[in-house]
Amino acid sequence: MTALRQLGAGLRLYHRLAILPLWNAIRSAFDADRALRSRRLLNQGLAALLNDLHPTARFDGGMLTISGYIVERDLHLDGRGLLLVPCYFKRQDKPMVLADPLLPPVLVYSVHPHARVLSTAAAAGSLAALLGGTRAAILLLAAEGGTTSEVAHRLGISVPSASRHLAVLRSSGLVTSARDRNAVHHTLTPLGLALLDRG
Repeated sequence: MTALRQLGAGLRLYHRLAILPLWNAIRSAFDADRALRSRRLLNQGLAALLNDLHPTARFDGGMLTISGYIVERDLHLDGRGLLLVPCYFKRQDKPMVLADPLLPPVLVYSVHPHARVLSTAAAAGSLAALLGGTRAAILLLAAEGGTTSEVAHRLGISVPSASRHLAVLRSSGLVTSARDRNAVHHTLTPLGLALLDRG
């Protein structure tokens, strides 16, 4: 029982440090992803929805194929349906299929990149008045960790522009940066986390 209590305490700590500061952005991303995909389903049909989940996904003739896996495997739904689950923390690699013969099949995919941008803009609203829109959005992205190039790509700005904004946030004590070979990785400082938590 002690191990179970320790696991529970660890999960609560992880939630407080890793999930709670991003909760508004996560919820906004889920809402935006659902809206984007629902619109695609309504306007273009099921094939368009499934083909847009990931570049490796192809729906044709009633069969969904996800290419690029080392092991090839068939999953027959047999009328059970397929539950699509967006994941905020999943990178843009291949979707994951969670298959249990006793449970409905589940396909986990990364939220749509546009949904991330929309959620970042929405969550940055109150911080934007203090920091400016771009810096507030960068602060939110730094909470997830990432490189200068990743921040620039996700916000649609140039790498030099992202670097300048990150330098200001770093000199203000909100972001810390560490170089790893050709990339610079950025994370929030405790002060940055506190500011984001109050934003």
